[in-house]
Amino acid sequence: MPIGYHDPVWSRYLRRPGTLLLVSLLGFASPAAQAATGSLDLTNSAAGFFALFLFVLAYALVMCEEKLHMRKSKPVLVAAGIIWAVIGWVYVQAGMPDEAEHAFRETLLEFSELMLFLLVAMTYINAMEERRVFDALRTWMTRKGFSYRQLFWLTGGLAFVISPVADNLTTAMLMCAVVIKVAEGDKRFINLACINIVVAANAGGAFSPFGDITTLMVWQAGMVKFYEFFALLVPSLVNFLVPAVAMSLFIGNRTPEGIEEEIDLKRGARRIILLFLLTVATAVACHSLLHLPPVLGMMTGLGYLQFFGYYLRRTLPRSLERKRERYVRDGDERRLAQLGGVVPFDVFNRIARSEWDTLLFFYGVVMCVGGLGFMGYLGLLSDTLYQGWDATWANIALGLVSAVVDNIPVMFAVLTMQPEMSHGHWLLITLTAGVGGSLLSIGSAAGVALMGQARGYYTFVGHLRWTPVIALGYAASIAAHLWLNADSFRAFG
Repeated sequence: MPIGYHDPVWSRYLRRPGTLLLVSLLGFASPAAQAATGSLDLTNSAAGFFALFLFVLAYALVMCEEKLHMRKSKPVLVAAGIIWAVIGWVYVQAGMPDEAEHAFRETLLEFSELMLFLLVAMTYINAMEERRVFDALRTWMTRKGFSYRQLFWLTGGLAFVISPVADNLTTAMLMCAVVIKVAEGDKRFINLACINIVVAANAGGAFSPFGDITTLMVWQAGMVKFYEFFALLVPSLVNFLVPAVAMSLFIGNRTPEGIEEEIDLKRGARRIILLFLLTVATAVACHSLLHLPPVLGMMTGLGYLQFFGYYLRRTLPRSLERKRERYVRDGDERRLAQLGGVVPFDVFNRIARSEWDTLLFFYGVVMCVGGLGFMGYLGLLSDTLYQGWDATWANIALGLVSAVVDNIPVMFAVLTMQPEMSHGHWLLITLTAGVGGSLLSIGSAAGVALMGQARGYYTFVGHLRWTPVIALGYAASIAAHLWLNADSFRAFG
């Protein structure tokens, strides 16, 4: 999910450590580090411990979504509000309210870019759904006689190939929409296919600057050049294939039920697909040519869709009249009867049908982690790992951390610390932060989005059952990188 890179307030804390007085929650005073900018280290305070407790509690409720039947956005929204309220209270007591306000605005800006990017992608997918693109694709696949096992490999392979260009989030959502349509009602297969799609999309996004926000951040920071990302192609492929092979053994070699009805694409369906591809190209061009956030291109692409929707509405009466004349002439009673149910295309109706629970969940996660980062916990984690451990094990551990904590702030912390590492280690953290999120359904943007899109089919617990084989792929991809790119670990710089 590409968004613009920003230097957050907590990075200033990491760069300029000092020692001053800390005002903690409930009036408890304790000595702690304070940055020259005035930001406080709350990692050993009652406020910090309380915030950590809230974050863990909120995530525990998210993990129990399937059992509690409570939408995952609720706990993280409340936790985010309370965490930032605690931060605000501490900073007001310390006489530094501006620091907390600025940190909140920086974190909110990061989420805003993410939300708008997601919103456009969801709107296009909903538009293609309304134009019956996925219905037509489902009937094509069933008529081709693809078995469930073939569909499993087809959707996973496409996710791996498309995600380096279209980003892992958008690719996963597209493939998930196809799976839900093809295997409608088959909960077991949809869950396995969605897991495979998430793993494949995250793996495919790990070897391209445009495949994931973490790769984009590493590229923008100048740690890895554009062409050097392709050294991760084989390790990423290994990460996808190992769990995919294991999961495919548990898929029955049977075919979906045939679909008797004939699906006709609604007017403008193919042009909306082309507009979506143009939107992705515009987002890529905004970043690569103009050095502007890719979200600018996505929002411009939403304008493309709005103009096309206007064209469809204005020309609808004339189009219906031409079709009526043709169907009467051909004696096509079926299509003639369908004309009575045609309604004008409405872009804003497609926006309203976006998965708002997913968007609000992202808000809660980004704001919670941003608050913890501002308190100093992300800096403490990176400092402890890189100063106390070997860089290889530190990068592997951070990949595991990214399965629970969003990989964006994890990568922010690493780039801010700028530990002395070889080129191979920078490639390693790029790989692990990108594919580590596949270990849990909440560990990546693709997984979170599919939990909303395939609600009731793809769940946290359903994904968790396959975490061991995904972990094997994670370990195998690291081993492949250490072996194939061994030369890059020998020299620094």
